[in-house]
Amino acid sequence: MQWIDVSIPLRPGMTVWPGDTEFKFEASSRIAEGAECNVSSVTFSTHTGTHVDAPWHFEDGGKRLDEVDTSVFFGEALLIALPDVTLIKAEHLPSTPLPPRVLFKTRNSALPVDSAFVSNFVAVDADAARRLVDDGVRLVGVDYLSVAPHKQPGQPTHHILLQNDVFIVEGLRLAEFGAGTYEFVCLPMPIAGADGAPCRAFIGRKG
Repeated sequence: MQWIDVSIPLRPGMTVWPGDTEFKFEASSRIAEGAECNVSSVTFSTHTGTHVDAPWHFEDGGKRLDEVDTSVFFGEALLIALPDVTLIKAEHLPSTPLPPRVLFKTRNSALPVDSAFVSNFVAVDADAARRLVDDGVRLVGVDYLSVAPHKQPGQPTHHILLQNDVFIVEGLRLAEFGAGTYEFVCLPMPIAGADGAPCRAFIGRKG
């Protein structure tokens, strides 16, 4: 099995959601300046780069990150490629039942990870979110910084998914993958009581 990192490197200048804390990586001590060791400090939003949304992100009574069943982080995922759609709707989904983990690859995957924020990114519409829930999907992954359209009125996509404990992974890099079923691993930072966290994500394919 070949494991391929599909997460965005955390670095200054990376794309962040408008209004979120910019990623900062700063020196605390440096050997070159006479210190015994190199130590750094970092500042970032819990929704920086490739990251996860726990239900508490949009549901005040929802599970926080450390309350999520970690079995959802590991297993097979169906990657659905939709290069020509501007909004993922229920009609774009397969007619067959969906598996527990679904990843969406769209034109977003061609965007640089350090470009200016793009507001017309491809996202999941509410009716598609409802279909995911109805089919028992436990994890949905997308290739931009939000599963929902920018400034979606009332945020129904987030609410439909998170009210039903569907774990969300945002900011995946899926450009080199075609449609199909892959092994998928998502490892969020274990931040206690968090609404979300940056994560390292990998797709496995037979070499």
